[in-house]
Amino acid sequence: MDPISNMLTAIRNAIAVNHRTVSIPFSNLKYEIAKILEKQGFVEKVRKVGKKTKKSIVITLKYQQGIPVISGLKRISKPGQRIYLSSKRLKRVKGGYGIAIISTSKGLMTDREARKQNLGGEVICEVW
Repeated sequence: MDPISNMLTAIRNAIAVNHRTVSIPFSNLKYEIAKILEKQGFVEKVRKVGKKTKKSIVITLKYQQGIPVISGLKRISKPGQRIYLSSKRLKRVKGGYGIAIISTSKGLMTDREARKQNLGGEVICEVW
């Protein structure tokens, strides 16, 4: 199965049962996605744990008055159907309340940053 989908599902499941943290197997791509979520204020803290093959990512979820900050996560580009968009075709997520994570030639970034730098790429996921 798709490792990014597994990561998003693990976060979705942890939010559904009000867990404080979620641990997922480490990969550089998943770590970069988690760092973007941290930078955008969707999660509290992201850290690497372990060494060599036993590495994992521990994500501390963010809640405001008991309500999770992340209300939804959606995988857009899947292994069976990749979705690539130019900077002009990148739409705002939930009227600007959410973000899309885009894989560009200059690395992973949000849809806002990609539009600002006039870059298109693969739309990994949407978070709102």
